[in-house]
Amino acid sequence: MIEARSLTKAFGPRVAVEDVSFTIETGEVVGFLGPNGAGKTTTMRILTGFLPATSGDARVAGHDVFDEPMEVKRRVGYLPESPPLYPELCIGDYLAFAAELRGFGARERTRRVGEVMERVGLTGWDRRILGSLSKGYRQRVGLAQALIHDPKVLILDEPTSGLDPGQVIGIRDLIRSLAGTHTVILSTHILSEVEAICPRAIIIAGGKLRASGTLAEIRARAPGGVWWYVEVAGLDGPALGGLPEVALVEPLQQQGEWRAFRLRAPADPRPRVAALAARSGARIRALEERQPTLEEAFLAIVGKEG
Repeated sequence: MIEARSLTKAFGPRVAVEDVSFTIETGEVVGFLGPNGAGKTTTMRILTGFLPATSGDARVAGHDVFDEPMEVKRRVGYLPESPPLYPELCIGDYLAFAAELRGFGARERTRRVGEVMERVGLTGWDRRILGSLSKGYRQRVGLAQALIHDPKVLILDEPTSGLDPGQVIGIRDLIRSLAGTHTVILSTHILSEVEAICPRAIIIAGGKLRASGTLAEIRARAPGGVWWYVEVAGLDGPALGGLPEVALVEPLQQQGEWRAFRLRAPADPRPRVAALAARSGARIRALEERQPTLEEAFLAIVGKEG
């Protein structure tokens, strides 16, 4: 659905995006992750046809961004970080205007406005003035205009920036509901945003692509990789370290008789730990695999640039 090949964008001597390539399949929701100033917004603007690339090429929904920009725009809905709303208009009139720009006739405009308002949770708000809305509801209106023509591709740039926790949850739920019916790129520097919404992520830093894959694949790039958490009463570190599967035992904390350890092992040590506890009369309260956090992986990938 989306293919970028060797995209490069320079503003005079400054290179904002350098040789970036990636593919996003139909129906995917992919996080485009990176620190502020990484080149995310520039890449999104290239994909929407807002900016020309210095070199490289991109295709969206089967159309070349540079040779067929109008065909791409017909298939893309774009929500910038700050939606360009007209504060003096009411919601219904603004969305009707957006639908008219997309080529809908009067009857179709009315139908589409009603459908998208229901989808983003604005039913009954037709006459509310845009200038009176909280930022959370302005984001909902911005998402409604991006959806007004039922695009195949949605490009969302920092959609929850500046929202309070309740508003963030609402917008995330809306975006999550789009999976499967729309291909979504979610550009953000907020790690929890990607973890909450996206099965896959692309990481960019310093204008360069640094990683691409499922969240599990990206987490695996954190130092140390997968580890095992053990919380036990009646076993100590040397006993656990004596197991053939265990390469390293790191004590974590102790609460009364319960001791917690981090185990590093090339193979799953849990069967051996359980058998040792049974032989020793020890009790196990927790014995589970732990993945590195996305934050640990992100810092390992982008380093001090983040």
